[in-house]
Amino acid sequence: MKEIITYLHEFNLGSAIVRLLVALMAGGVVGNGRSKRERAAGLRTYMLISLGAAMAVLITLFQYEMLKTAWADTEAAKEFKYDASRLSAAVIAGIGFLGAGIIIKVAHQQVSGLTTATGLFATVCMGLAAGVGFIEVVLIATFIIVLVLNVMAPLEAMFKRRLRNTTLNVEFVSVESIEEILNVIKSRDAVVYDIDIEQTEERNGKHPSAIFILQLSKRKPSHSGMLSAVAELGCVYSVQELIS
Repeated sequence: MKEIITYLHEFNLGSAIVRLLVALMAGGVVGNGRSKRERAAGLRTYMLISLGAAMAVLITLFQYEMLKTAWADTEAAKEFKYDASRLSAAVIAGIGFLGAGIIIKVAHQQVSGLTTATGLFATVCMGLAAGVGFIEVVLIATFIIVLVLNVMAPLEAMFKRRLRNTTLNVEFVSVESIEEILNVIKSRDAVVYDIDIEQTEERNGKHPSAIFILQLSKRKPSHSGMLSAVAELGCVYSVQELIS
C-alpha cells in the first residue's frame, strides 16, 4: 500500500492518469447530488471543472519537469524564471467568473446560486489537489463537500425555521389589505420590522404583493401558525415564507 501511495505521489504517466480519474470521479460524486436537485451546475459541469483543474496542475508539473530536462539549456541561456503556481492561480480566478454568472437575483429580493458557486470553487480546489497527487485530501474533501451540500441542506432549513425571525411574501387584493394583514400579525404578538411593497396593483396576471419582515413572539413562535393565520384572511391570495 505504501508503495502505491509513493508511486501516485511521483509525476509520471501512470500517476497522471490516476489523478485525472480521481478528479473526474470526485467531481462526479459532488455533481450527482446537485444534478438531482436540478441546480444550474449539474453532474457534467462538476466533473469537467474538477477534471480541468487537475489538468491545469498537471500541465504546470509537466512544464516544470521539462524545464529541468529538455528545456534546461534554454532556461539557463535566457535566465527564464518559472512560477509553478501561476496557472493554478489563474484557474481559481477563472472559476470566479463562472461562479458570478451562476449567482442571480430572483423574485422577492432573494439571491440564488450562492451555494452552487461556492460548490464549484471547492470542486476546483479539489481538482487542483488531485492534479498535484494529494489524493488523500481529495477523498476526504469529497466526503465533506457531499456532506455539506446534501446532508446539511435539510438541517439548515430546519434550523432557520426554529428561528423567530421570518420573512413573508404576501399577495393580496389591494394595498388597503395591508392594514388587515398587519392586524393579524400583531394579534399573534409578532413585531414587524419592515414592509416592502413590491406591487400596488394587479398587472400581467400578478396580484399586489408585499414582503413583511418580522419577529415572532416567544409565546407563539410557530412559523406555520403565522402562515395559516395570514392565509385565512379573505383579502389574501397567497402567502409564502422566504428562506434564503
